[in-house]
Amino acid sequence: MKSRAPLTLAVLVTLLLVPALAWAGEGSETGKFQEILERHGAAVAVIASFGFGFVASLTPCVYPMVPITVSIFGATEAKSRWRGAALSGAFVLGIAALFTPMGVLSAMSGKLMGSALSNQWVVLALAGLFLTLASSMFGAFELALPSGLTNKLSTVGGVGFKGAFVMGLVMGLIAAPCTGPFLTGMVTVIASTKNVALGSAALFSFAMGLGVLFFITGAFAVSLPKGGAWMMGIKWASGVGLAYMAFSYLRDRFVPIHDFVSHSSTTYGLVAAVLVAIGLALGIVHILAERRRSPIGHLSKPMKLASIVPAIAGVVMLISFLGTPKGVAIQWFAEADGRAKAAAENRPVLIDFGATWCAACKELEHNTFPNPEVQAEAVRFVSIHVDATDDENAETKRLQEKYKVVGLPTVLILDKNGNEVVRFNEFVEPAKFVAALKKVTSAGNAVGMN
Repeated sequence: MKSRAPLTLAVLVTLLLVPALAWAGEGSETGKFQEILERHGAAVAVIASFGFGFVASLTPCVYPMVPITVSIFGATEAKSRWRGAALSGAFVLGIAALFTPMGVLSAMSGKLMGSALSNQWVVLALAGLFLTLASSMFGAFELALPSGLTNKLSTVGGVGFKGAFVMGLVMGLIAAPCTGPFLTGMVTVIASTKNVALGSAALFSFAMGLGVLFFITGAFAVSLPKGGAWMMGIKWASGVGLAYMAFSYLRDRFVPIHDFVSHSSTTYGLVAAVLVAIGLALGIVHILAERRRSPIGHLSKPMKLASIVPAIAGVVMLISFLGTPKGVAIQWFAEADGRAKAAAENRPVLIDFGATWCAACKELEHNTFPNPEVQAEAVRFVSIHVDATDDENAETKRLQEKYKVVGLPTVLILDKNGNEVVRFNEFVEPAKFVAALKKVTSAGNAVGMN
């Protein structure tokens, strides 16, 4: 049997280069697709989408499913590598069959799929899903189909090409909430451009990237790490990460929860760091106790149970602390009050449409708006903030229609006559934002426009 070292090396190099392309540029996660599209064109943006998908496959709620899923549709037990590759290909095409229509529908309707996170029932369902997955990582139950169901699937196409394709559809559904800001940014751009070709190609490429690990595992019989104390560490860390993701949905949708955990005081940050350290220390003891013939083996379960609460609480508090804007000096007004004030004082207007579930909106709040240079320019403007967290609200819908807002974030800069000078639909670095503000002179007139 020929050595597979050259093939393995080629695969590893490819997997390292593709994510590098996905992360290229200076924009945020949600803005990278737009940035690549503008700088390099549609073809490169579609290729980069493959990288976005691969990065998303490394999230805790997708990666652990790889060996389980591949074994169910029979790729790893195939009689030949060609059949294993074909089965894995059918599985990946199933993922693509779920994601590609998202791009088409987004382009045709102009709707941002991320806005579904404004629905409290969707948020509660997602939080429940992630808590269930976290519980599995902590050992509450095994994440595997019952043997009886597996046998039944084998008789109705569960094992085979049809079954692989259907399993791909199911995996795409499970993975959708885990795709994070990458997919949100892509769909935002697609919705604003309404380019069906770009939408379908980009989402198909994204699905291919998401399916890379599944394909390699099934096609080349690559065994992902199993057992051992270090694997317990991966499961523990995945459990903490999944639990945080569940809570983050709740925090970003429900204002009382958001206000409860989002503080900017140094004391709060230190307490959060101490809790993380305690949880991590207990988790390490749990992992060490899982080693073969460990003299502290009896401490594994109690240490794991003791580590869960401080680790999750600490991570939630620390990330919320780091994400809380500090020193924001811009004074925000409601839309009606702000426009009235701008008209009375003959001043230009800055309008920010954001939401608690919007990652790029948080980046603006945390990195751009507090910037001293931005604040120095913004004092000339009347600043308006529209909270679009609940996009089913009648007033929110009215304002989105009035200002032709398709996705979030949307930041508008208007001159003193109410004419739109600049519009941003992504995270913007402070220097770029300052330059945009300077396009409106102190007299309120737009300058430097092509």
